[in-house]
Amino acid sequence: MPKQQRRTFTAEFKKQMVQLYENGKPRAAIVEEYDLTASALDRWIKQTKTTGSFKEKDNRSPEENELNALRKEVQRLRMENDIFKASSADHGTKVAIIQNNRDKYSISAMCDVLQMARSSFYYEAKEQLKEDKLTEAIVEIFHKNRKAYGTRKIKVKLQEQGFIVSRRRIGRIMKEQGLVSTYTVAQYKPHKTACNEATTTNVLDREFEQTEVKRFVVSDLTYVKVQNKWHYVCVLIDLFNREIIGHSAGPHKDAALISRAFATVQGDLRHIQWFHTDRGSEFKNQRMDELLKTFEIGRSLSMRGCPYDNAVAEATYKVMKTEFIHQMRFQSLRHLELELDDYVNWFNKHRIHGTLGYMTPVQYRHAALKKAV
Repeated sequence: MPKQQRRTFTAEFKKQMVQLYENGKPRAAIVEEYDLTASALDRWIKQTKTTGSFKEKDNRSPEENELNALRKEVQRLRMENDIFKASSADHGTKVAIIQNNRDKYSISAMCDVLQMARSSFYYEAKEQLKEDKLTEAIVEIFHKNRKAYGTRKIKVKLQEQGFIVSRRRIGRIMKEQGLVSTYTVAQYKPHKTACNEATTTNVLDREFEQTEVKRFVVSDLTYVKVQNKWHYVCVLIDLFNREIIGHSAGPHKDAALISRAFATVQGDLRHIQWFHTDRGSEFKNQRMDELLKTFEIGRSLSMRGCPYDNAVAEATYKVMKTEFIHQMRFQSLRHLELELDDYVNWFNKHRIHGTLGYMTPVQYRHAALKKAV
C-alpha cells in the first residue's frame, strides 16, 4: 500500500475551520467533511485561543524555546568542532567540506564558521557539479572507444554532447583519472635508402587523399601472436574514407590470406579501380595476378625500399596494433577472427578520424553520397 502523502494547510484554511467550530458546526462533522484529524483541529482551536497564531514557534512554551535554543547551540558546537580546523583551508577545501557535511549541518551555519559567503559556495558547488559531469563524460567516452582516444577526439565527442572545453582541460582531467590513451599518431619519414624503379609502376604516387570511392584500395600484412604461434592479419583500406572494406586472418602469410580479405568486400569487386601494396611476395604472384585480372583491377606497387609509398596502410596497422592487437591475448584463430570482426566494425562505424574531419569512415561515405545527389 503506497504511503499517504502528508497534507499541508494554509493559515487561512485553519482559521476557517476554527470559525466553523466557533459558529456551532459539530467537531466530528468538520473532521469528517474536510478529511481532518481530530488532533489537528483541536490544536488549531487551542492555538487560536492562546496565541492567535498557527506558527509552531509562536506556540512553544518558554521552556521549549530554551530547550530548542540549547539543541541548536549543541549542534553548532559539534559543527565547529568538526570543521573549525578547516577554517584556514583554501577555498576549494572549504567548498568540499561544506558539500560533505550538508546533510548534518546547515549550509548557512557552515559558511559562517568557515568565513565564506554563501553566494561563493553556491557558485563553486555549481561549477563543481559541471566539472563532475564533464569528468563523467570524458571517462565514458574514453572507455567506450577502446581507450584509444586522445584529447583531440575526446574534444570532438564532447562537443556532440554540448561540452565546449579545451584540450588542455581534457588532458588535465584524463591525468587526474589515470586515463592513458593507447592511441599514438603515426608519423612517417621517407626511407633514406635509394628507391629503385621497377616494371610495375607506382600509380598511386603518394596521392593518399582520394575523392572517389574505391578508386585506390591499399593493403598490407601484420603479424599477431596466437597462443605461441605467429598468425597474420590482412586488411584492405579504401583511401577515399579510410574504411576497412575487407579483412582476413590466418596462420600463413600468403596469397590465400589476401584472397580471403577480398572475399569479405561488400559489393562488386569490379568497382575497385586500383590495388596498391608494397613489393612483398604474397602480393606479387600468379594467384594475385589472376584475381586482379578477373575483376579488372589495376596494379600499383610501392617503389623498392620506400615504405612511405604505402603510408596509409602502415599507419592503419600501427593504430590497429596500439588499439587492438597489443590489448588482447588471442587463444585461437577463431578468437582472433571474432575480435578482428568486432574491431573492424568499431573502426568503420564508431571510431572518428582526424583526416575525415572527425567523422567515422561510414559517416564520411554517407555524407559524400548525400552531396553527390
